[in-house]
Amino acid sequence: MILPTGDWVPYPRGPNYTSEQCPFIVPHNNCIRSGRSDRQFMKWRWRPKDCELPLFDAVQFLELVRGKSMAFIGDSVGWNQAQSLLCLLMSVSYPENRSQSNTTSRAYSTRWFYPDHAFTLASFWSPFLVKARDSDPNGPSLDSTMNLYLDQPSEEWATQIEDFDFVIISAGHWFFRPLMYYIDEQLVSCHKCRNKTVTSVTHYYGYSMAFRTALSYLQSLENYKGITFLRTFSPSHFENGEWNSGGDCLRTRPSRNGEAKLEGYTLEFYKAQIRELEKAKREGKSKGLKFELLAATEAMLLRPDGHPSRFGYTSQEKNMTVNDCVHWCLPGPIDTWNEFLLYIMKKETVKPF
Repeated sequence: MILPTGDWVPYPRGPNYTSEQCPFIVPHNNCIRSGRSDRQFMKWRWRPKDCELPLFDAVQFLELVRGKSMAFIGDSVGWNQAQSLLCLLMSVSYPENRSQSNTTSRAYSTRWFYPDHAFTLASFWSPFLVKARDSDPNGPSLDSTMNLYLDQPSEEWATQIEDFDFVIISAGHWFFRPLMYYIDEQLVSCHKCRNKTVTSVTHYYGYSMAFRTALSYLQSLENYKGITFLRTFSPSHFENGEWNSGGDCLRTRPSRNGEAKLEGYTLEFYKAQIRELEKAKREGKSKGLKFELLAATEAMLLRPDGHPSRFGYTSQEKNMTVNDCVHWCLPGPIDTWNEFLLYIMKKETVKPF
């Protein structure tokens, strides 16, 4: 059990942008436009213990990335953060959309270019980080079985990532579904597969292996010289049921430090990421590669009020409505992740005089 090392404090000024101003917010993250009436969830700032986190400075950020490129790799929560960054930068510069129109990987795989700063921002849809194939004969659904090839990075990002200067990698809630695990193209184990002939393992095994493969692949690339940020697990806040049994997140203010604890599966996912990151740091050091922690878990654990709930995602599956307590409203607490990102980037890229 771990207690968060900080607290959310009132910030009456609120966010640097509005949901009406920013065109990059997808409908299920645009809580105000979708009907959420309260605004208080936008008026808090994360205060780490014993220090002050600087506000996001778009001018400073764009100067740091001038002539460079940045990629987000992960699921729709990773795209959630990329949207936040697009919105935060909009007050200074507006990008050109250079996404490939024939992409097969949803709207979450996008590419934007800031001509005034020669900066490319990309997002690659890869919820498992590794190669994944749907194995359900009835087609994909919210809980269909997936085949994961744990020793093969997903081509969605692996074929394009070598020249990027900054890479933010993350994964999360997709690992709760039934999964068949393959290594060397051979089925070796599974999670929630209900097949007695296959060795059953926890989802932590597949989660660890996916990050290990992704981080090792980055190290194996001859021309990759970027800084890699591992963004830690983003907790959900379902109460009175799970995502598929009526659970919801209706709170209207942050939890206080001590009211929520980092424990259970959230802690185990977090620990798995830390282990793989530390291993990558040790191995990458000899190659001059930097692997940094973007620790979002502890702060977000205290934000049950920041999710879209019924103002977000509605399943298209028959007779099922899903309250979204996984993604984050924009503007909202997820904007803090980009304050974390900028703070670490300054530390790693600005050389002292």
